[in-house]
Amino acid sequence: MTLPRLAATALLALSAVLPLHASGKKGDPSGISFHLQGDTTDNPKMIFTQATNGKVLPYRRLPEIVTKDIASFSPFPSKDGDGYGIVLQLKPAVKNRWSAVTASSIDRWLVAMVNGRVVDAVLIDKQIDDGQIVIWKGIGEAEIAAFDEMVPRMGEEKPRGKKK
Repeated sequence: MTLPRLAATALLALSAVLPLHASGKKGDPSGISFHLQGDTTDNPKMIFTQATNGKVLPYRRLPEIVTKDIASFSPFPSKDGDGYGIVLQLKPAVKNRWSAVTASSIDRWLVAMVNGRVVDAVLIDKQIDDGQIVIWKGIGEAEIAAFDEMVPRMGEEKPRGKKK
C-alpha cells in the first residue's frame, strides 16, 4: 500500500471512531446546562431548535453554564406542580462571566436542560449579577438526589453523597 493510500485508509477508519470522542465523556447522572438563544443565521451544526413561548427558536449547542460551574443549590416545589425547581449559586469566576453574558443577551431566551432534556425557559430581561440562576420547574426527585451527590446544598460545605 502506498503512503497516501495508507493515510487515507487510517483517516477513514478514524472517522468512524472520532465522533464518539469528539462529544466528550459520558454525561453526569444529573447534568445541568443552560443554552442561550442563537440566531437563524448561525451554523446549523452549532444550534438546535426548541419550541419556546409559541415559537420554534434556535439555541446554541454550546452551553453557557454547566454543572461544574455550580457552587451550590437549593430545591423547592414548583408553583405549577411540575416537579421541583432549583436555585443554583454559581462559582465566583463564573458569576462575573455570567453577568457579562446576560448584559449582552437582554431580550434573548435561555433554556435549562437536565440530563439532555429541556425543562424550562426564561427570557433574560436584565443583567444577572447576583450569581444565581433559577430553574422554575421540571426537576424530578431522582435528579435532585443525583445532584446531591455532586454539589452541596446552599449553606452546606460538601455534597450530601449517597444515602445509606
